[in-house]
Amino acid sequence: MCYRRFMSEAGRSALVSEQVFTDLLEALLSGRYAAGERLPPQRALAADLGVTMSSLREALKRLEQMGLVDSRQGDGMRVRDWRAHGGLDVVAHLLFRAGGLDGGVLADVLEARALMLRELAGLAASRREPAAAARLRALAGELAAAPDDATAQRIDFAFMTELAGAAGNLVFVLVLNSIRALYFAHADALPVTERHGELAPLYRRAAEAVSAGEADAARAALAELAERQRERVERALAGR
Repeated sequence: MCYRRFMSEAGRSALVSEQVFTDLLEALLSGRYAAGERLPPQRALAADLGVTMSSLREALKRLEQMGLVDSRQGDGMRVRDWRAHGGLDVVAHLLFRAGGLDGGVLADVLEARALMLRELAGLAASRREPAAAARLRALAGELAAAPDDATAQRIDFAFMTELAGAAGNLVFVLVLNSIRALYFAHADALPVTERHGELAPLYRRAAEAVSAGEADAARAALAELAERQRERVERALAGR
């Protein structure tokens, strides 16, 4: 009984800390606390938010790990410029702020995605590796045969992950790893494989170009695919 009660209390504490983190993060991103500004003393901030010190400290620890606040002995905790110090985890919060989808941030994400995928395709073709090329061809075939768009979306991510591996650049692989959970948590808002049958030939073209070592053709196929996927996402956003 005591253990179950402890777990229940711990669960509630985690939920409170998560909400405090979300509220403070929104305050930083919206400019309510400006870059360089000192946050209120922790006791005052905890009282203002109506939470315990432990919940507040956990939230502040996460913000510090993200590089958004900086704690210095004798100077309290100061806000850092998230544009200068933030990472991909900040993009995630900007994109889905207040439970919605920010169209401006989404446009930037889709533009960056298109550039990344195009260059991944070129690198993969230039550094042609037979086993990776075979896996890309197999995934292109699986996507063409996918029974629905949701299945195709999972195959799409696997295809892009394989493409990053074939490109031989660890940074691109880690970027995709870092967004995987967020991507699938909001897959419904990002219908990149809507009417996937129309897109299937582009995956096949890209896979064949990589297999043949044709970098320009691989870039062209991924550029067209990314553009058509962008159109699908923006059309879905406009219809909301």
